[in-house]
Amino acid sequence: MTQDELIQRLQGYEWTDVEFKKAQRGVPDDAYRTVSAFSNTAGGWLVFGVQEGSGSYEVVGVLEVDKVQNDFLSVLRGGQKLNRQIAVSGSLLTHEEKTLIVFHIPEASRREKPVYIRNIHESYIRRGAGDERCTQAEIERFLRDASGTTYDSEVLPELDVETFFEESSVAWYRRILQQIQGNRHAELNDVEFLNEWGFVVESGNSLVVTRAAILLFGKPRYVRQVLPRGIVDYQRLDTPFESWSPERRWDDRVVVEENIITAWQTVVEKYMRLAERPFSVDATTMRRHDDPPDYISFREAVINLLIHQDYGDHTRKPVIKIFADRVVFWNPGDAFVTVDELLNPTEKEVRNPAIVNAFRRIGLSDQAGTGMRSIVRNWRQLGYVPPVITNDKAEKTFQILMLKRALFTERQRLFQAQLGVTLSDQEAAVFAFACETRNIGLTDVRRVINGSRLDAQGVVERLVVQRLLAVVGADACWAVAEHLRERYGASDQPTDQPPPSEGTKVTDQPGSEAASLVTPRLTKLSDTQRQVLRLCEVPRKQADLMRELGLSHRTFFQRKHLGPLLAAGLVRMTHPDEPHHPDQSYVIAEAALDLLRAWLDQDAEGTK
Repeated sequence: MTQDELIQRLQGYEWTDVEFKKAQRGVPDDAYRTVSAFSNTAGGWLVFGVQEGSGSYEVVGVLEVDKVQNDFLSVLRGGQKLNRQIAVSGSLLTHEEKTLIVFHIPEASRREKPVYIRNIHESYIRRGAGDERCTQAEIERFLRDASGTTYDSEVLPELDVETFFEESSVAWYRRILQQIQGNRHAELNDVEFLNEWGFVVESGNSLVVTRAAILLFGKPRYVRQVLPRGIVDYQRLDTPFESWSPERRWDDRVVVEENIITAWQTVVEKYMRLAERPFSVDATTMRRHDDPPDYISFREAVINLLIHQDYGDHTRKPVIKIFADRVVFWNPGDAFVTVDELLNPTEKEVRNPAIVNAFRRIGLSDQAGTGMRSIVRNWRQLGYVPPVITNDKAEKTFQILMLKRALFTERQRLFQAQLGVTLSDQEAAVFAFACETRNIGLTDVRRVINGSRLDAQGVVERLVVQRLLAVVGADACWAVAEHLRERYGASDQPTDQPPPSEGTKVTDQPGSEAASLVTPRLTKLSDTQRQVLRLCEVPRKQADLMRELGLSHRTFFQRKHLGPLLAAGLVRMTHPDEPHHPDQSYVIAEAALDLLRAWLDQDAEGTK
C-alpha cells in the first residue's frame, strides 16, 4: 500500500480489504481474527497505528514500532497461534509525522483453508468491512474444497453398477460422443463404456460407482440420495427486474431433481421455447443457421452452473432467473481463481474435474479456460453492456448477471460524436461503459473488450491521453474526465423550442451567427433532426432539405434543426469557408456515421 492509497482509505469509507488497528504498544488479539478472515477470503491490508471511532479514523501512530512489528511477524511465521504459517509482507509509512505499519495478508490457497486460531471453530471470513466467525456449514465448504480427493471422484460402493444409471441419459451421451469420435466404443455395453471413461472405476476385483456417474447419469432416486436438493432451479419471470418483487409468482418454474444430463436437456428446452430463432443460410456451404443470437452465452453460463457448483453443499441450490431485461445465473461454490484470471484463456483448477471433462469431451463446453471469454464475447456482439461476474469468496458463491441493456445508447453515440476525437471500436466501448459506471478497473475494461490486461491497459492509456478518462484514487481505476462528467450527466436540451422571438438576430444562413447562438451540446435529437441526418447521406441544399421535410419557415428550420446539427459537428457544409456560397450544401459528418449505421441496423432488424 502506498502513501496515496493510505490517505484515500482514511477518508472514512468502509473497505472490505483494509482493517485498521490502534496497536501503539502491542498487537491486539483481534488482529489475528483479521488475519484469519483475510486468509480465508480474498486477502487484504492490516494497518497498525490508526484508531477507529464513530465512523472516522484517527492516525495515532505506532509508538513501539520494532516490538509491535517483531511480535506480529513472529506469531504469523511461527505457526503456533494460527494453524498455518502466513507469508505476510510489511512496510512502514509515515503520515503526519506518525509511523504506521502496513501488512499485506495474502489469500491462502484452497488446500490451506480454513486458516484458524487455535482450533478450527475459530475460523473467520471477511464479510463487508468486518470479520465474522465461520458457521459449521462454511467450515465444511472449506474442507471439501481443500480435500486431496475431489468430491465428484469419491466412490459409492453400495450402489449396483448394473442398475444405477438412467439408460436414456447414457444413450444420449454416447450418441453425441459417437458423432465426434466415430464408432470407437460402439462394441462396449453401457457399464463397459462408463468404465472406459472413468465414471465407474475398479476397486479390488469389482467395479464401483463414482459420485460423478450418479450426478451425470443416475436414476432420479439415486440422485436424490446423494443430492437432497435440486440440480438447478429454473425460473422465468416475464417482467423487468425493477418491477419484480419476491411476493410475485414466477411465470414458469421447474426445479430439476434428476441427473445433470436431464437438467441440461430441460433448461435448453425451456430456453428454445423463448429464444428468438433467426434463419440464415451460409452462401458457401448452404448450411442453415438458426441458433438464437445469445445461444453461446446462454449455453456457456448454464454449463458453468452445472459443472462448477459445489455438489457437496446440500443447503443451497443453483438458480437461473430469466427476467424481461436480464438473466441471472447464481451458483453455490466460488471459483478457485479471481474474476480477472477467469478472463485468461488458460487452464483453471476446477472443483469437479470428472464432470467438467464429461461436458468438454462431447463439445458442449468451450475448451478449458475459454468459457467465460465466450460469454463476454457473445454478449458484446449483441451490443449489450458486459456481463457482471461476481466471485464471492466470503459467501462461496458465483454469479453471472447478463443485462439486456445496450452499451451504445443513442444518447451515448450522440455524446461521442461531439467529442471531437476519433476513437477505435474498443476505445469507444470502454468510454461508453465508463460513462454509465462510477469507476472502472482493468478487469472491467477486459470485460468490455474481451482482451488481455495488456490490451486493456493500452486502451485506457489512450483514453487518458485524449483527456476522456482520468485516474481516480491511488488504485488502478479510472473515471470519465471531470470536464466531461457534467456535460454527459446534464439534462437533455430542448429540441422542440418555438421560433426565435422578435429581436433575436438570426441570419439567413446556418453556420454563421446563428450557429453561435446555439449550444454545441446535443443530448437528444428531434425526429426532424434524425431525418436531416438520413437525408444528408448525400450533399443536399437547404431548399432541398426543407422540401423533403415539408417545411416552409426557413429561419425556424435553421434555428431549430439545421443549426444545432452544424454546431454539434454532426452535419458539415460542403463550402465551410464560404457560408453564403450559391452551391452550399450539407452532408453528414464522419462523427455522425455511427448514429446513422445504428439506425440502419435497427431498420434492418425491424424488417426481419
